[in-house]
Amino acid sequence: MNKIIVFFSLLLTFSLQAQFNIEHSVYFDTDIYNLTKTEKTRLQKFLSSLSKDEVLKIEIYGFCDDRGSNNYNLELSQNRANAIKEIFDQASFYPEKISSVDGRGELLLNIVDETDASVIRALNRRVDIVISYPEVEKEAEVIKKEENKIILENVLFITGYSYLTRPSKKTLDNVAETLKKETFSFVIQGHVCCTEGPLDAVDRKTNKRNLSIARAKYVYDYLLKKGIKKSRMSYEGMAHKFPLGGSEDKDRRVEILILSD
Repeated sequence: MNKIIVFFSLLLTFSLQAQFNIEHSVYFDTDIYNLTKTEKTRLQKFLSSLSKDEVLKIEIYGFCDDRGSNNYNLELSQNRANAIKEIFDQASFYPEKISSVDGRGELLLNIVDETDASVIRALNRRVDIVISYPEVEKEAEVIKKEENKIILENVLFITGYSYLTRPSKKTLDNVAETLKKETFSFVIQGHVCCTEGPLDAVDRKTNKRNLSIARAKYVYDYLLKKGIKKSRMSYEGMAHKFPLGGSEDKDRRVEILILSD
């Protein structure tokens, strides 16, 4: 058990550097710059979860998929960025701190390990929001310990998919490095938001109702690539049986259930 306590102590805190950013992405339908009800609600909940104190700046960047002419894509991506700015205005979330509202047109970068063009396009029809805060001296929690369970609070997923948000990969890399030093076996449990109890959510990539399982398997495969032995790991989907409360983003998560030392 001493090894597990050391493991927790290594993961529980990290020092924030001179300036840190909080990021959020909003996704759009094809050729549309108005937000869907779901995405608008997600953005509003994201803003309500943030501190308004000491915001340094807010940057908003709009993107399109690779269809349409360059001029069309530039205009559409700018309209998407403008639509997000309006939400900040309506929420009175320091619109005067917005330093960039920039439509960047077509996004060619494949941001996930995916070969299906329709999935890549869906993920590239988005606006990225970056909110910057100044350096703070306090330490921030990375995970939450609950008996023999580890809740990876900063390992979150893109809505409707089993793909990690970009900031989450750094946290999972740190978890993998620490797990390499341990010997206990564990189960990776995937969770989703917004369904009724045992009913799993639909994975938009496959259209199958197994999203919590897909998220757990994504982390399983990720840790496997990082050198964690297959014999130590298993995975399962928990659907929406155990919501954490608060922001729905926190229920798009995985937890690690420790089985043995």
